[in-house]
Order: sequence, then structure tokens, then C-alpha cells
Amino acid sequence: MKLLSRIACVAVCLSCTAVAHAQMKHEDAIKFRQSAYGFLAWNMGKIKANLDGNFNKEQVANAAHAIAAVANSGMGALYLPGTDKGAGWKETRLKSEFFAQQEEAGKLARAFGAAANELDKVAATGDVAAIKAQFGKTGETCKSCHDKFRKD
Repeated sequence: MKLLSRIACVAVCLSCTAVAHAQMKHEDAIKFRQSAYGFLAWNMGKIKANLDGNFNKEQVANAAHAIAAVANSGMGALYLPGTDKGAGWKETRLKSEFFAQQEEAGKLARAFGAAANELDKVAATGDVAAIKAQFGKTGETCKSCHDKFRKD
């Protein structure tokens, strides 16, 4: 019975996601993306400030956890076809190549997710050297996607 309930719950969630995806305006998808990336940048900045200044384990762990949460939030749903044009809070910087290279985009997104999850784990330890190393790796995954799919 529990298995049947879980299957039903997953089916309902998937159908709600499909409906929400179909009804989302391009402008809203771009706004949500831009907001999420701003939130990521803010939390990356908090970690950098702690690594460069007075280290506070709790602040770093909280920021790393927020980064991992965004990385695992299913942001891919915000990349609706055609959202390489238009504006959210400002003009989008997504290159059209993103839609033609979905396999590469997925690979880069998975790399970021894995790096963010590892940063979350490492930050919880409070090991400054390990956090610094993983923070660099996480930043590299961001940069690789920017280099490939973001307009300057």
C-alpha cells in the first residue's frame, strides 16, 4: 500500500510540474533564474569573505547549504525554449547555443550540482583548507557554464 501511495504521489507531483511549466511566462522563468543566480553569487561571496577574512564555520556551512539547495532545486525547468531572448529583471544573457547543446548543458549542470553537494559536505567539517579547495572547484563549474552559455 505504501508503494502505491508513493507512486500516486510522484504521479501527482509530476503532473503539477508539467502544468506549472506549461503555464509559466518566459519573463517569469528568466526572473526566477536571475534571482537564483543572484542568490548563488551572494552565498559564494559569503564563503569567499570568510575564507579571506575571519572564518566563521556556521556562516560558511549555511552558505554552502544554500548553494547546494539551489543546485538541487530543479532549475532546469526555468530554461524554457525561447528564454534565450527577452528580459526578467534585466535582459537575459543566455546564449541560444544552450538549446542546441542540451547534452553539454546537462553535463555542466550535473558537474555544478556534484561540486555544490561536495562543498556542502566539506563546509560542515569546518576544515578551512578543504573548504577552500572545494570552493575553488565549485567556482570552476560555474565558470565553465558561463564560458559556454552566457553572453558577456
